[in-house]
Amino acid sequence: MKIGDIAFGDHPLFLAPMEDVTDIGFRHLCKRYGAAMVYTEFVSAEALVRDVKTTVRKLTISDEERPVGIQLYGRDVPQMVEAAKIVEQVGPDVIDLNFGCPVKKVAGKGAGSGMLKNIPLLLAITREVVKAVHTPVTVKTRLGWDCEHIIIEELAEQLQDCGIQALTIHGRTRSQMYTGTADWEPIGRVKANPRIQIPIIGNGDIHSRQEADDAFRRYGVDAVMIGRATFGCPWLFSAEPLTTDQKIDILEEQLRINVERTDERRGILHTRRHLAASPLFKGIPDFRQTRIAMLRAERVDDLMDIIESCRDIVRTHEQMD
Repeated sequence: MKIGDIAFGDHPLFLAPMEDVTDIGFRHLCKRYGAAMVYTEFVSAEALVRDVKTTVRKLTISDEERPVGIQLYGRDVPQMVEAAKIVEQVGPDVIDLNFGCPVKKVAGKGAGSGMLKNIPLLLAITREVVKAVHTPVTVKTRLGWDCEHIIIEELAEQLQDCGIQALTIHGRTRSQMYTGTADWEPIGRVKANPRIQIPIIGNGDIHSRQEADDAFRRYGVDAVMIGRATFGCPWLFSAEPLTTDQKIDILEEQLRINVERTDERRGILHTRRHLAASPLFKGIPDFRQTRIAMLRAERVDDLMDIIESCRDIVRTHEQMD
């Protein structure tokens, strides 16, 4: 599989772009443990054009995480074009256009998956961004606005005609948000369409490498993108099994990376949601109280102490099993 000149080999796994999740520290770990492609948190074109500092910081990428994509969202053609030109100066391997985010503050304003209600504008943005930059442009979107408007098969052809070099499809409509079950059948039909020549990346409800392998086999997609299942689990991409101790070491390293990259307060904020969501700790008795403690921790030493106490409990449970 290739996007532009980037060769990924067979059956690559991608880390989905996620707000407040895919910061550079988390991306580095996912890359180390097997993610073939990672993406930044998504970037508002409007905020980028206005030079909002918190948005500009999201453009920070490093050579160690390549290939890396930067994902843009917006609803205005000139703004998206200008933002794409700004992004290109940073040197990402891919510029991805977000036509899939379902959250109200994005889609409700006509951006993200809100674009699925205005296909002419969606295509105009795509076409003009492709023309404006030399970096490969890709798109991430959903099946349609709702179950009465599943438009992805026609839309995929239209997007390909705009010049994109890969398409990621999340197997839900906007109205579904993240509820129900992702429907991969339309994704498979897009991939099977003989007119489609660009890579098709499937996304939705993939929780393990085994499930990803099943999606490759059943639907023929070129790559699988994994999102929410990576919370607190950057080793999910690994083909090799890791011990519980190794996984806890990774979470502690994630905390140290984030603190060193920013400061204690922001580093903890970026890390503790991963800790609280990690499947490692789900078997701990009365984990709710431990989870609350993780989310309230304000000092690195305190958070490390909580993690270590969890390590001891998990070890005990494994020995009992």
